[in-house]
This record gives sequence, C-alpha cells and structure tokens, in this order.
Amino acid sequence: MGASQQEQGPLRVALLGCGVVGSEVARLLTQQSADLASRVGAPLELVGIAVRDASAPRPLAASVDRSLLTEDAEGLVARADIVIEVMGGIEPARSLLLRAIESGAAVVTANKALLAEDGPTLYKAADTAGVDIYFEAAVAGAIPIVRPVRESLAGDSVRRILGIVNGTTNYVLDQMASTGMSFDDAVKQAQDLGYAEADPTADVEGFDAAAKAAILASLAFHTRVSLEDVAREGITSITADDVAWAAQTGHVIKLLAIAESVTGDDGAHGVSVRVHPALVPLTHPLAGVRGAFNAVFVEADAAGELMFYGRGAGGAPTASAVLGDVVSAARHRVLGGKGPEESIYAALPILPASTAVTRYQVRLAVDDRPGVLAQVAQVLASKGVSIEAVRQPSEPSVPGPDGAEDDGATGVAHLVITTHAAAEAALAATVDAIAVLEPVQEITSVLRVEGA
Repeated sequence: MGASQQEQGPLRVALLGCGVVGSEVARLLTQQSADLASRVGAPLELVGIAVRDASAPRPLAASVDRSLLTEDAEGLVARADIVIEVMGGIEPARSLLLRAIESGAAVVTANKALLAEDGPTLYKAADTAGVDIYFEAAVAGAIPIVRPVRESLAGDSVRRILGIVNGTTNYVLDQMASTGMSFDDAVKQAQDLGYAEADPTADVEGFDAAAKAAILASLAFHTRVSLEDVAREGITSITADDVAWAAQTGHVIKLLAIAESVTGDDGAHGVSVRVHPALVPLTHPLAGVRGAFNAVFVEADAAGELMFYGRGAGGAPTASAVLGDVVSAARHRVLGGKGPEESIYAALPILPASTAVTRYQVRLAVDDRPGVLAQVAQVLASKGVSIEAVRQPSEPSVPGPDGAEDDGATGVAHLVITTHAAAEAALAATVDAIAVLEPVQEITSVLRVEGA
C-alpha cells in the first residue's frame, strides 16, 4: 500500500434504510471491514443507519452497533462521504440523495422506482457536483448487469435485451408450470416463502419489472427512458390452462422485460420498451430460469448473445451488489477518478409497443367440423399475417375445480396458431376478425412468442 493510501483517513459511510437489504449491507460493512479497507485503500466507517423508528426491533447482526441507528437522516447525510440508500420509495429518498450529492458525497442506491421515475435529476446533480452515482443493485439483485451494459458493452451496439427481472413472478409461473398450481395458490405459496409481499401488486402487475426495464433501456440505448415509456402487462390473467397449453407446444410462459431497437411505420429509428408475459421456446436459455432466479439475455452486434443469471432479490444478494458499488465509489475517493456519467447522446424516440414486430400464438375454441381452419386461415391472409404453424393438439389435462381432469367439451376443437413475425396492430385486427367468425366459439388466449 502506498504512502498516500496509508495516510488516508476513514471514509464515512451513511446507510439510509435498515430492512432486509439494509441490515445485510450493515453486516457486510462491519464483518468484512478489513477486506474492504484493503480493496479500497482506506477504512470504511459506518457512521450511522437512518430509520423511521430507532426503537423498533431489527434483525441486525451482532457485529453491528445498535447505537448507529438514528432517526435524523438529514443530519446523517450531512456528515458522510458515501451515502447508501436502500429505503425505497420516492420521498424522502430523492430529497436525501440530492442533499447528499450537493454536499459532495458519492451515492449508491438500489432504488429502481426512483431511478425509473426521476433518475435524470439525480444524474444531473451528480454530474454538476462531480460525484459518483452507482445503482447496480437496482436491477436484478446480485446479477452484474448495469456495469456490463453501461461499461463493458460501451464499445458495442446493443440490439435487444430480454430479461426475467422479477423473482416473484418467475416463481409463480414456474410453480404453475411444474405443479399445475393455480395462479392464486402459487402467489400464496410465494408469500409464505417470503418471495412475495403481502400486497404483490407491484410484482404481478409488472410495475417492478417495468422500472427495471426503463433503467436497462436507458443504459443500452443511450436514451432517457422513464417508467411512463414502458408498456406494461402483468401475469394476473395467466391461467393454469395457458401454462398447460404452452407446454404442449414446446414453450414456457415467462414475464419478460424487453427493450429493443425498432423502426416505426414512418421509417424512424427508435426504442421500444415493454413488459408482458410471453411464450419462450424450451430451447431458449431463458426457458430454464427456474424459481425466484433472474436472468438477462443481451443481443449485441459484436459481442453476440450474452446471458447474465443469478439471484435477483434477497438481502444478501442485493447487498453484494451494493457493496460492489461502494468499493468503486470509495476507490475513486482514495485514488481519484470518477465513475461513468449518464449517456444520453443518442436521444432516440420512444416508440409505442405496437411498433414492435414479434411472433404470436393464438388459441381458439371452434366448432369441431370440416372447413373451420380454412376460414381462419383466410382471415389471417387477408390481414397480411403469415401462419408459421397450426396445431390441433389433444386437450391437455388440467385439473378442474373439483380436482378431476377436464378433457374439454364434446364438439369443440382447439386450434393453436403460431404466426410469423407480425406487427401488434396487424395481429389485433386479425384477432378481431377471427372472433366474429360463425364457427369460432372463443379466442381463449393470445400470447407473444419471444426468443425464437
């Protein structure tokens, strides 16, 4: 260690929030203090942990001094060199981080909602103050994805990102696929295991994944993308029947966050960002992501296809990502230098999800008689939607409400039509036209096919 590093005093670290993630961050900072000091070149001193109620019981490790707990978040921020924010929410997190930046502190945050809603304000403030802002833990927990997209692929052109970035929904869909469990029962099990909150809305309705998609899209395409720019559809409409039919056609259903480079009808080049359930072929790497794990699949011009896989949530995994950012920010304090700034030079337009071109799978219940398929095929042809495959598989065995298997109604045939790539608008018009055909009893499912 050089003389200048030996003379470096401790770097004061403030921690905002002491929940599941915050308590793990505090534990790692204290238990690994010697190793962290060697990696940084100076000691990291945890000077306080801001909480709403310092008297409330908390699962702090024995190595963490409980006297560090304080309800004076503003005072704590004012005396820190590095501020870690894991409290979540928009306020007071935003005001506290801006105060920290203005006072010259580096900032590390795991707050995906804040970054997706008002990240540019924080980035601009950090740039003006000449301090670092890091947020690896805001997307996919322990999985290193922000740094690779922002730095490792900085010399490449990203074409598309497909991500399973919400562990709760992946667990729910995986349980439905592997056990035949209903959506409600799978959610209840996820809650019992601690994978889902008491109110799972943010997860199952896709809000959490949409915030992460906005962050990834902003980094990948050098364009500001906000939460409002992300088309969002959750998994609450997915049934055990949908999951069973997906398996029959060689797919698994996943909630995907997708950001891609697209060209609109007017020829304008832009970015489409969306979150929705999709059929993923069993041959695709994302199909094998089980349980509460996350994975992000990146397609780039020069690098080709890359996949990042691991635990996307939880106290220890997320704390690992937080500490990685803390070390980077601290080393800049000791050795000089600064982390990457917001890159928005491309300023591409955000195009609606309807401009995205993808394959679809449409499932129909029709009269079981000759000539029906011909009528359906004629409608698709008239709308310019090309058929890739038509299946009339045997009815999958799906447990009914009484536990008995429902083998389908007599006189009803099920058609599963997979299209070639088509624009969403063309597909929507096709579905509307098919629905009014006399032999069509019901359009039971329309799902996108991604990753094929």
